[in-house]
Amino acid sequence: MLKFLKGKRVFVTGHTGFKGSWLCKMLINSGAAVTGYSLNAPTNPSLFVLLGLGDSMASVIGDVRDYDAMKRAFDACNPEIALHLAAQPIVRDSYRDPRYTYETNVMGTINFLECCRLSENVKSILNVTTDKVYLNREWEWGYREDDQLDGYDPYSNSKSCAEIATHSYKSSFFQTTRAAVSTARAGNVIGGGDFSNDRIVPDCVRAAVSGRDIIVRNPQSTRPYQHVLEPLFAYLMIAIKQYQDESYAGYYNIGPDERDCFSTASLVDLFCRKWGVNAKWVSQPDNGPHEATFLRLDCSRFKAKFDWAPRCSLDQAMEKTVDWYQVWDGGGDISGCMDRQIAEYLKENPYV
Repeated sequence: MLKFLKGKRVFVTGHTGFKGSWLCKMLINSGAAVTGYSLNAPTNPSLFVLLGLGDSMASVIGDVRDYDAMKRAFDACNPEIALHLAAQPIVRDSYRDPRYTYETNVMGTINFLECCRLSENVKSILNVTTDKVYLNREWEWGYREDDQLDGYDPYSNSKSCAEIATHSYKSSFFQTTRAAVSTARAGNVIGGGDFSNDRIVPDCVRAAVSGRDIIVRNPQSTRPYQHVLEPLFAYLMIAIKQYQDESYAGYYNIGPDERDCFSTASLVDLFCRKWGVNAKWVSQPDNGPHEATFLRLDCSRFKAKFDWAPRCSLDQAMEKTVDWYQVWDGGGDISGCMDRQIAEYLKENPYV
């Protein structure tokens, strides 16, 4: 399926981030002509820099809040496919700087959609949001796409706003045009190359590499965890399918099966087993701001529409994640490690 991307012009916001870097590597490997628009890599180290992706694509450093700069980059790319991943993605950071979070996640999305609206050639548009867009009632069953959108914290709420803005643009401007518009609400992802603050696996890696105990703030919080390749491949499925047939456009949850909704404690236990070398954790609540305790997605719409199913169990996802970080920690070939993991995933995937 990814062969369809060869030679296609693809515009990606947020290309210097963790998911953006993995996505760009997949696109480049598929032969797409990729242009990225984003701030400089948000972490040090960063996956984007480690891979040297700037040498294999058109990388434009800019702020999604700057419409004129984004429009210049967008027009220079003249994309057929446009993928919006740029965001302020950290819940705790959104409490520290809510204004910046809303400016980035809401107006950044508006600026992206404006670029698409004014384009004559873009045919496939995808806005990536989050599973946290829903009004979370701490239900035991998964949220469906038609459940109420009303995220609690500034990050989650700003992404709810970005969803609603996308719905409005789709209804107002893309009903009679060739461009197909979708959003994708993905659950928590793990995978090699994430160095973000306040994320559990990067926190585990930093502690394990330095020989410290892993500090776990909320061991009972339950989330749908999946390997980063799962949602990224799903994003590309949506982008390709709706390019070919507009009936595939829609609003989709993308997450693991119910068996891979794990508590943070269970996830960290799994990390410690895979990492070895005396990795261990301790519970240390810090009375931080509100974060959801329980969250699960119902992904039946996406499964039915695209005849899709997750390919990696959480055990396999953690195996791949730890493999990447141990290659990195040992000074190995991380690009080769990623190429291998991508090739393995695609080989095992009946939708390729």
